[in-house]
Amino acid sequence: MKNLPLHVKIIIGLVLGIGWAFLSSAIGWNQFTIDWIDPFGQIFIRLLKFIAVPLVLFSIIDGVSGLNDTSSLGRMGAKTLGIYLVTTVSAITVGLLIVNFVDPGSHIEEGQRVKNRLSYEIWAQEVGVEVKDGKNYLQEPKYQALANELISSGELEAAQDKVKDKVTVAQKQKEEAPLQFVVDMVPENIILSISNNKLMLQVIFFAIFFGITLAVMPEDKAAPVKNFIHSINEVFLRMVDTIMKAAPFFVFALLAGVVAKMANSPSEVFEIFKSLGSYTLTVLVGLSFMLFGFYPFVARTFIKPLTYKKFFRKLSPAQFLAFSTSSSAATLPVTMECVEENMGVSKNVSSFVLPIGATVNMDGTSLYLAVATVFLAQLHFVELSLAQQLTIVLTATMGSIGTAAVPGASLVMLIIILQAVGLNPAWVAIIFPVDRILDMTRTVANITGDATVATLVASTEGELDMKD
Repeated sequence: MKNLPLHVKIIIGLVLGIGWAFLSSAIGWNQFTIDWIDPFGQIFIRLLKFIAVPLVLFSIIDGVSGLNDTSSLGRMGAKTLGIYLVTTVSAITVGLLIVNFVDPGSHIEEGQRVKNRLSYEIWAQEVGVEVKDGKNYLQEPKYQALANELISSGELEAAQDKVKDKVTVAQKQKEEAPLQFVVDMVPENIILSISNNKLMLQVIFFAIFFGITLAVMPEDKAAPVKNFIHSINEVFLRMVDTIMKAAPFFVFALLAGVVAKMANSPSEVFEIFKSLGSYTLTVLVGLSFMLFGFYPFVARTFIKPLTYKKFFRKLSPAQFLAFSTSSSAATLPVTMECVEENMGVSKNVSSFVLPIGATVNMDGTSLYLAVATVFLAQLHFVELSLAQQLTIVLTATMGSIGTAAVPGASLVMLIIILQAVGLNPAWVAIIFPVDRILDMTRTVANITGDATVATLVASTEGELDMKD
């Protein structure tokens, strides 16, 4: 067991965790799992999160201050953002193509879809939103009785109440000025920014500014600070190594808790996925294409020594950890370790590209947003035009920049996209039951995209030294 590679141990922990959750729920030990096993999984996420911000801070300063030519930073930044933009738009396009081809919303019973359509039109009338496809089921006599039943039942109000808080947050984001995200990048108080995982862009801004300032200072004055920063960075990297030795056990606890919280029995878990099976499979097919097709193809095309097998072997510890934690930010320390030690990317590149990627590059999330929006429209007999689907591409691309690298944050972004194309934001409640498992999977795509871009940027900068 000691000689097994880390990623194999993590897989074993992952499988045993899921198996234990199903077993404990079957024999009535679900609460025991939640009370006595799940806390260790939460401790694991906290350990990774508290390391992530200082590691980003010191690794960026260490990398940028060591640049002999600070002009290369601008070139690297332009490449990084450009490639991230291409991968994000590619992911959204893949999602839209697959969801339109599979049409998962049509696999639901037609009577339920008609009821959904009526509830949509009632909501649109109440809030004054135009029904974009021009159809009007409420005017058809055969649906009058069902419409009256929906109005009197209070179902619409109950659905709105479920997501009231998230709608409020989404509305605030939507009302922000166009350049507000640029303003938000500049910290008012760096101590407060460091203490908040959601303000990672502010930490990155400060670290780059600090690093450039160190790089242009006279060496005799800058050297003590550079040495101190480098030593601190090494301490945090060693902390990551220490935590990862216990990762298989933590992953077991984390997965056991996740599944145990989803339902009280195995049958309930299966029922959840059965009801949303077509949607779940569509998202998974899209994410699988990005993971097993797009990223390896791009990496192998531009980096000749890299084979398909090597690509996954080198990144697998970070990928399995991303699946377990559902957080790009929590996985960031391990992603950096895999990219530097396994892929051979220099610290100068990884410390700059990966933290930015964990904050602004959300390929898996963008694909999921595209699929979820179209699926929810299909589920309510709403036909989205080409212009509306292009709006999804634009909104999801811009929104991925502001999506926090933590579990569940993408639901707020989904609300914004639904509102942008004239759909009911309360529909996000429909996909709540399967969101966590899809969140785990799309986080794998997010960090794989980050690692791929970091490797590409390193190869173009002559900062890649890949070894077997």
